[in-house]
Amino acid sequence: MAFDDDLLAELDELGDDISEPTADEQPTANAADISALGEASNAGYMDQDHKDFITKVTKEAASIFNLTHCAQSSELQALLAEIAETKHNIIGRVEDDAGYQLVLRANDMSAKVAGEILLVHQFLLDHYKKRFPELETLVENPVDYARTVKAIGSTKDISQVKFDGILPNATQMVVVVTGSTTSGFLLSSEELRIVEEAADCLLDLSRAKQKIVSFIETKMPLIAPNLTQLVGASTAAQLIVEAGGLSALSKIPACNIQLLGKQKSASLGLSSLTIKKHTGVLYYSEAVRMVPEDFRDKMVRKLAGKCALAARVDAQQTASDGQVGVRFQRELSEQVAKLLEAAPLNAVKPLPVPDEGPKRRRGGRKVRKAREPFMATELQKQRDRLQFGKFQDEVVVMDELEGVGMLGQAAGRIRATQLNNRAQAKVAKKYKKYMKPY
Repeated sequence: MAFDDDLLAELDELGDDISEPTADEQPTANAADISALGEASNAGYMDQDHKDFITKVTKEAASIFNLTHCAQSSELQALLAEIAETKHNIIGRVEDDAGYQLVLRANDMSAKVAGEILLVHQFLLDHYKKRFPELETLVENPVDYARTVKAIGSTKDISQVKFDGILPNATQMVVVVTGSTTSGFLLSSEELRIVEEAADCLLDLSRAKQKIVSFIETKMPLIAPNLTQLVGASTAAQLIVEAGGLSALSKIPACNIQLLGKQKSASLGLSSLTIKKHTGVLYYSEAVRMVPEDFRDKMVRKLAGKCALAARVDAQQTASDGQVGVRFQRELSEQVAKLLEAAPLNAVKPLPVPDEGPKRRRGGRKVRKAREPFMATELQKQRDRLQFGKFQDEVVVMDELEGVGMLGQAAGRIRATQLNNRAQAKVAKKYKKYMKPY
């Protein structure tokens, strides 16, 4: 990647303008907290605790120097100078190359710069709210907000300001209309100086971050091509930094790779209730965040296993074209698609059409013998019959009143139950002499 020839001269001029902070301008937040805040911003998992921390720190800051470590230090300028001079070819062992160590330093500096951008943006919001309080909700991007503030400057009539190249046309119209009816007041010269100073600082940090990120994205495919193809340049660099090098990362098992970086998640000293436990850099990578919340833990385990394999391939400097990482990424995509696949519907099967034909009934001597004990007698049939127009007699049986039907009303005699001699049990002749009549 080619950089402008005037970059070094600009950096030297910028370094000459930066003075060391006085005792009253000491930062209110330490570098570790800012770095952890930047990592959360880069990974996209900013929660309410991070926002409360930003608000608390910016309220305690009296000037922009209380919030920035990198912007006023020579470390960032020296790093940018090295990035501009470095070559993009790696010869020999990866970890012995000077560009490898520079990538690790640049990745760490990227997190610090991202954290300071958030702090400076909140500082700018707090101090410019007096002039244009509605602008905070209209322009949410920190860089666009700083450019808009610089464009407005000390102009009294916002409708006269040109926002071409800063905001989209639709947003320009909304800003102009809202600015003409804003409830804000003009800033004093001292307040305007503080605001412009904060806006310049934010834009400088943004440009520095762009150079660092561009360098990392260019260099990482040469250092760890397969790991970069799998999780991206930024996440790959963070894993290497947390492990202490590419060789050290290749020796870590997959179950521990998914926990790399988890200590920095809670370094702000905020509430641990909202921090997800046992999560590291991989949990907040793009490959995991694209999966629904319910499947992210399973996705982290799958991704950690592939990262362990990709790191071992990169440590041996084989498959420098990144084809192994591409294959791992394709396998993960297929597994995710299978994981998110809807469960098959259990269709309700209809009952079979009933057979409405006549059923086959058994008959014969055995069946008739089995039915005889349960057949109704003539007396039972008379009791169950009623004669039309006549009342039946009633009797008390076991303290209950029962009707007798047509018993006693039918003409003629009641035929007794006919016994079927063939159904009686047969006794052998030699045993009949032992039977006594009763």
